[in-house]
Amino acid sequence: MLHRFYLGFNRLTTQSAQLNNIAATAARWFSKVTAVTTVGLSVLALTLGSGVQAQTQTINLYTTREPGLMKPLLEAFTTQTGIKVATVFLKDGLLERVKAEGVSSPADVLMAVDIGNLLDLYESKLFQTINSEVLNTAIPAPLRSSDSTWFAFSLRDRVLYADKSLKLESFRYEDLASPAYKGKVCIRSGQHPYNNALIASMIAHRGVAQTEQWLRGIKANLARKAAGGDRDVARDILGGICDLGLANAYYAGQMKTAAIGTDARKWGDAIQVIRPTFAQTGGTFVNISGAGVAAHAPNKAGAIAFLEYLISPPAQNLYARVNFEYPVRQGVALDPIVESFGLLTADLTPLSDIAKHRKEASLLVDRLGFDR
Repeated sequence: MLHRFYLGFNRLTTQSAQLNNIAATAARWFSKVTAVTTVGLSVLALTLGSGVQAQTQTINLYTTREPGLMKPLLEAFTTQTGIKVATVFLKDGLLERVKAEGVSSPADVLMAVDIGNLLDLYESKLFQTINSEVLNTAIPAPLRSSDSTWFAFSLRDRVLYADKSLKLESFRYEDLASPAYKGKVCIRSGQHPYNNALIASMIAHRGVAQTEQWLRGIKANLARKAAGGDRDVARDILGGICDLGLANAYYAGQMKTAAIGTDARKWGDAIQVIRPTFAQTGGTFVNISGAGVAAHAPNKAGAIAFLEYLISPPAQNLYARVNFEYPVRQGVALDPIVESFGLLTADLTPLSDIAKHRKEASLLVDRLGFDR
């Protein structure tokens, strides 16, 4: 299943400087990937043995990722290496914080969700280029910058949560605007990065005019104000407020494996999960979470060791098994719950192209009063 997924990603092409020479690099990736386990762990061991721990026992991680999602990875890294990770969680304002700190910033690693947020950091020159054969070998070219400044470590698809009584074998994102679902749709704010990226992707596919028509249709179908979080979509389906809505797949994994009797488990048990596709391409929208070494990292060696750990088989397995995300590394088994959602065929629109439309997407949401 993952083989088909990566074949799709390696067909990506783009004019952006972020993804130059994708085809050549991706071809080399397939020839090297079988050696990644041995090479990756060997390089990591050499790195640690050559002075990372002697330099300092701590790295500073600035992240927009929810602390609960990162905790298992951070604990495992510390257990394996002895290097502690001091985490600064910034729900908003990561870019502004690091800019304000300037050359005195204590950040070693900058981690963010959404390709747009990564590119904002990149364009502000807040990452530095690193030389890591481990990362360049294990991560497909479309999922890292061409100059080795930022790297993707997990994939997150925007899926449909639907009441189990609905007989839906497939679904298109465009279908959310169908009059058949009037008063039946729940969704979080259109300005949230998860939905902003999806709207930007629709603009990349269909242009602003058709995307505006699509958003008007969704707004007309809302059962309640566009607000709350992704898990609230499942909550409100259980509560009979709506029948379907969009959310990230990994939240469904969390809810469906929560303790029996908890609210989260009840929400998860109330929904079926379907991977929607774009009508034009037949692919599902996929965003990323990623990271890079901060431009003024006090502990560059430790930061590189951390990134190399994140792409190692144990860490990628944690992304899949604990966080219910799609691993970037090929050959890592998915959690059975995530696998039950069906084959992920990723949309092939370059993420850098989608990111270019984020501002248009935000302005469109405001102009339509989508969140009001």
